[in-house]
Amino acid sequence: METLVALMVGALVAAAVYLMLARNVLRFLFGLILISNAANLLIFASGGLTPESPPLIEYGAAAPPEGVANALPQALVLTAIVIGFGLFAFALVLVYRGYQNLGTLDSDEMRLAEPEERA
Repeated sequence: METLVALMVGALVAAAVYLMLARNVLRFLFGLILISNAANLLIFASGGLTPESPPLIEYGAAAPPEGVANALPQALVLTAIVIGFGLFAFALVLVYRGYQNLGTLDSDEMRLAEPEERA
C-alpha cells in the first residue's frame, strides 16, 4: 500500500513540475495545487496506513494500541487542505484580474515593469 502511495506522490509531483514549467499562469496555478496535494498525501502516508484499525484510544487507556495510524498527520493534512483551498481561491482571483487587465495569461507578455529588449 505504501508503495502505491509513493508512486502516486511521485506522479503528482512530476505532473506538477511539468505544469509549473509552462508559460501559462493558469497552468502554473494548477501545478501549484497538484504539488500541494502531493505534499498532503506524503504527510498523510507518513502517519501510517492502517485501514483495518482506526487511530482511536480505548476508554481508560493512556495511549492507542500498537499498530494504529498516528492521528497528528491526519490533523495536519486537514489544516493544509483548508490553507491550500484559500491559496487557490486567492491565486485564481489574482490570475483572473491579471487576465482582465492585461488580456493574456502568458507570463512573458505580462512584463509591465521590465523594459522590452531591443536588438
